[in-house]
Amino acid sequence: MTDTPLWRPDDQCIAATNMTDFRLAIEDDWNIYLPDEAALYDFSIAEIEKFWVSLKDHTGAIAETWGDRVVENLDKMPGAKFFPEGRLSFAENLLRRRDDGEALVFRGEDKVETRLTYGQLYDQVSQTVQALKALGLKKGDRVGGYLPNMPEAIIAMLAATSLGAIWSSCSPDFGVQGVLDRFGQIEPIVIFAADGYHYNGKTHDSLGKLSEILDQLPSVQRAVIIAYTRTNPPLDGVKNAILLDDFTAPFEPTEIVFEHFEFNHALYIMYSSGTTGAPKCIVHGAGGTLLQHLKEHQLHCDIKPGDRLFFFTTCGWMMWNWLVTALASQATLMLYDGSPFYPDGNVLFDYADAEKITHFGTSAKFIDALIKAGLEPKQTHSLASVRLLMSTGSPLAPNAFTWVYDHVKTNMQLASIAGGTDLMACFVIGNPNLPVWKGEIQTRALAMAVEVFDDDGNPVRGDKG
Repeated sequence: MTDTPLWRPDDQCIAATNMTDFRLAIEDDWNIYLPDEAALYDFSIAEIEKFWVSLKDHTGAIAETWGDRVVENLDKMPGAKFFPEGRLSFAENLLRRRDDGEALVFRGEDKVETRLTYGQLYDQVSQTVQALKALGLKKGDRVGGYLPNMPEAIIAMLAATSLGAIWSSCSPDFGVQGVLDRFGQIEPIVIFAADGYHYNGKTHDSLGKLSEILDQLPSVQRAVIIAYTRTNPPLDGVKNAILLDDFTAPFEPTEIVFEHFEFNHALYIMYSSGTTGAPKCIVHGAGGTLLQHLKEHQLHCDIKPGDRLFFFTTCGWMMWNWLVTALASQATLMLYDGSPFYPDGNVLFDYADAEKITHFGTSAKFIDALIKAGLEPKQTHSLASVRLLMSTGSPLAPNAFTWVYDHVKTNMQLASIAGGTDLMACFVIGNPNLPVWKGEIQTRALAMAVEVFDDDGNPVRGDKG
């Protein structure tokens, strides 16, 4: 550790963070004193039930009931079950607003731009819910997405999960076998797919691959196609295909009657990388996903209503799922489809300035590529709105920390975060109340008991494990 941090929040900033509000709320809730961030973390580990009760109350999570028990079989791993009597709707939490505030902003590499208010998002989800109901979709059915990171992916996910179906998505750059290795295991009833996507200045067709995929997925009753790269994409040869507009046209937007499912009801199916055999399915529950993301967004990332969250991701990476949940914290989601280096490496910073993005998420590889390209965002862009830059996917090298502050922006928080598909959350993350040190992750996530061990299984501090 160097003697001087790269960034340190001032007292005024610390006093205004959600993390500080939460620490004070914990003190009031349980009549205790927590003098600092370390004390709050220790409380979250030692007092698990109290922590999660305060967390769900403070973050505004919506449930029909939480039940009387916070957790059962806490001593079992696996086997512990949180809020075993709880019932909620994940989609209801994300669709809590219906006003004219911006919910989604989408920019595609081909200059396509879409904006949806909370009201428009709600209405489009409502129509899609009705169309899926008419098809007979029910609790426990699987719905697949073979889509770019576009508004229709979020709409389809919210509609499917509101009915108790389980969502699973792949990026459209996956090949036929890559999709079959995943969707072949889960047997989706419906697949939502775009007719193509844009990347690095080229338009790529998806319908040819989709046709091959559907020929080997007999479970699919409907393939709902989004006209993205063409106005009227040809659907001949695509089994059971219908355009999204035609799928939802018979239905007018109405009030969504959200059905409430058990807290641990399956929400998402994710997949292991497939590097050691076929990809393994990983099922994540609705309640746990919701509460973990509310914790990370509102506390660790200090997301507040009206903030504008961007994360460069595809629908095949868990960061897409992580991004989408920020609707429950009333953030505007900033979506992007395309290469981060087309037409040049400034395109995402252009987006940040134009749309006043407050939270900018990317990968360590992207930052390394910027360094190698010799770009100088600090000289070419204001980035005045950006408060937090997040990096994940691999460790952020110490020199990259310094480069960000020297060449991107000086006065902002930089958080190297890490988690995984297997937990749909982070185990180490940022904290707006703590300084940023060169080459170091800021903190362990609240309620995540993280240790580094030596060869004998002993926790170590200040040494390699």
